[in-house]
Amino acid sequence: MSRIGRKPVALPPGVTAQVEGRTITVKGPKGEISRTIHAELTVGLEDNAVVVRRPSDESRHKALHGLTRTLVANMVDGVTKGFAKSLEIQGVGYKAESKPFGVQLVVGFSHPVPYHAPQGIKISVDNNVLVKIEGVDKELVGQVAAELRAIRPPEPYKGKGIRYVGEQVRRKAGKTAQAAK
Repeated sequence: MSRIGRKPVALPPGVTAQVEGRTITVKGPKGEISRTIHAELTVGLEDNAVVVRRPSDESRHKALHGLTRTLVANMVDGVTKGFAKSLEIQGVGYKAESKPFGVQLVVGFSHPVPYHAPQGIKISVDNNVLVKIEGVDKELVGQVAAELRAIRPPEPYKGKGIRYVGEQVRRKAGKTAQAAK
């Protein structure tokens, strides 16, 4: 049996889970999130915990077992603590501005780039260069951070662009002048 999959996901106080067919919905203080589970696995509630079961010991069932249990655990973490990713903008004149629809970036293009945040995601800007993405869905928070970074990824010569906080960008040496003949 999967070492991860066999562990039940405990529901902390204030968090409720509901299973209807293949859909599991988790509600908590930070919000609500639901997900459809793979058809071959079963999810149930036992002793204030969510339990995932698989039909056989096939390798794909084992893989789905651990994956599904981890996804459910992330849902519970999301509605209790929430998830966050931070990006930093580096470059002369590069900045971010918080807007009602999400965020607007000025990153060296001839025009500002608007980014519309999906529902359930909160984007805040601190000091024009730190962008914080928060939400209850770990997948969606990571996807929004990746999409924002992809607008202007850090370039290897000067390091200008959008990067995750703490990300190390490998730098390349620039051109060297050739001696005149």
